[in-house]
Amino acid sequence: MNPAATALYVEYRKALASAVLRTITILVVAGIAVLAATLTAAARAGNDQILAQLGPLAGHSGWNLLTGVSAQITAAGALLAFGVALSWSFGREFTDGTITGLFALPVTRPTIALAKFAVHLAWTGLVALTLAVFVLAAGLILNLGPIDSDVWHQLARQGMLTILTGLLAAPAGWAASLGRGSLPGIAATIAILIAAQVTAIAVPGTAAWLPFSAPALWALQPTAVHAGQLATVAIVPIVFAVVTSVTWQRLQLDR
Repeated sequence: MNPAATALYVEYRKALASAVLRTITILVVAGIAVLAATLTAAARAGNDQILAQLGPLAGHSGWNLLTGVSAQITAAGALLAFGVALSWSFGREFTDGTITGLFALPVTRPTIALAKFAVHLAWTGLVALTLAVFVLAAGLILNLGPIDSDVWHQLARQGMLTILTGLLAAPAGWAASLGRGSLPGIAATIAILIAAQVTAIAVPGTAAWLPFSAPALWALQPTAVHAGQLATVAIVPIVFAVVTSVTWQRLQLDR
């Protein structure tokens, strides 16, 4: 087995055995689906307080309402969850003291760092698929109507939004590496979340060009974000995977 495959297998085993990732998976999948279904049911019942909080989505109904609400929750809640997951993946090596052992392995530290990102991406895809299925189940339980091609497109956007949100959490891995613990990564994720929300509210016309805001805007208003703007999201994981691997290459035991 080559070094890259070894690193991937080890990181996969770590993720599989992690109670942290299992908990985050349950919270993201079940939490978002249940919360979206609850808000949708309350809006359909005419709850004025809920309708006031939904903003533009208050005028929607049926599947459009459910998928719109789930997209709103995913854009904020899933980003924080994925950031916590990546912060744990990188930060635990420092807090648990296992980072010292990595210096003695034949697998290079940059390879290990990239393996962590690869496992995170695979896990994100699994979470995205499962969440889309749960949202579909919630709509069926609420009896929102027949499932036509438009509904499938909405569910596909939900899945893609979840994957893109997972990619946008990449800076958490770098921050956790620099700060040598999980907390700096979580703090970086919160800062990104706040910046994205403020930008979307303050300058909605240009927010689509900000990678951290584009996916949520696209999920809620597909025609408002074109492919070029959405493609900027790829810059984030690529850049931070590179800088994180460089950071791991330059790690020193006495710091």
